[in-house]
Amino acid sequence: MDEKLESNFSQRVCGLVAQIPHGRVMTYGDIATLCGHPNAARIVGGIAHFGDPDLPWQRVVNRFGGLASGYYGGKRGQQKDLEAEGVPIEDFKIIDFEERRWLPSL
Repeated sequence: MDEKLESNFSQRVCGLVAQIPHGRVMTYGDIATLCGHPNAARIVGGIAHFGDPDLPWQRVVNRFGGLASGYYGGKRGQQKDLEAEGVPIEDFKIIDFEERRWLPSL
């Protein structure tokens, strides 16, 4: 990705993450796809890791509903933050993941 395209992509990712409702989650791949780059899930992960700490990054999980080891505080930190929103987790995976998954209608 060139620098201008990457900056625009990063802005779209952050804008979408800001919209994820309390108690719901999206995957890195969902976000990449909705931002126009379906093969950029790892880039979304990098944006999450280094992005604005005020965004609800705890609501971004892997494609299986698993928690991220790169999250601030690791998987336990992400679990704590999601459980505070009422998201049930077992073995570092979202229980009833598909029911908790948020896919906005565009």
